[in-house]
Amino acid sequence: MPGMTDRNWLFWGRILAEVMTALLLIALPARPQQQLPVDTTPTADQHKPAVNSNAGPGTPSKDAQGSGATNDRLFFTLPNFLTVENASEVPPLTASEKIKLEARSQFDKVEYPWYGVLAGISQAENSEREYGQGMAGYGKRYGAALGDGMIENFLVAAALPSVLHQDPRYYQFGTGSFLHRAGYAVSRIFITRTDSGHAEFNFSEIVGSAMAAGISTYSYHPRDERNLANTASVWGTQVGLDMFTLVVKEFWPDIHRKLQHRPRVEASAR
Repeated sequence: MPGMTDRNWLFWGRILAEVMTALLLIALPARPQQQLPVDTTPTADQHKPAVNSNAGPGTPSKDAQGSGATNDRLFFTLPNFLTVENASEVPPLTASEKIKLEARSQFDKVEYPWYGVLAGISQAENSEREYGQGMAGYGKRYGAALGDGMIENFLVAAALPSVLHQDPRYYQFGTGSFLHRAGYAVSRIFITRTDSGHAEFNFSEIVGSAMAAGISTYSYHPRDERNLANTASVWGTQVGLDMFTLVVKEFWPDIHRKLQHRPRVEASAR
């Protein structure tokens, strides 16, 4: 594509990999799943969402209720711990919980081979030519991909949400037409919840991804990429990738239920 930088190819390669993974999993036979028992024990904490055996993958699990997180994975592989479904009220996350949940996602064992795939795509395209080829070049690309992901994810989902008191979780809309739900997912790039449950501009995403693009570009990426135009291009691509990921998160519970032949549970009013 005209105007695409070497690092942009890496981001769009990740999108292609996610799409191919989704298509492959949809084509595979559904896996049998054991039904979980319903927890009927009464609790005094009315902010904890109930556990339902028919709930979708974004419903807070029994062992994650205290943090309002889930144990779900996109396409049964990629960590999806901060997507919430069927929950009108979940407890706000403390700064410590935001950091721990992001660390749990970032250091998940699936992430390491994932960045290896991204580095392989970059190696095959010979992007960032200063890195060279061979194992040395691959190692540099792997480290750069890992660093890019860690910096952006930590700033967007942990550091700035803690400082600005914003909620890094994605709340699935769950009802309405495809276009309506997709539009809602895209809008979450610009609108987010505060810890108190109010809507406000998503400074964590917009400012955090800009900071990440600047930090990575001007620190360890090749010198010929260290310019404002490239930084802005990488920033825009990161936001675009995050936007795509939110759309996937919105519809993943529906895909998951289809694969598992499970009935739909209507989302609670937000």
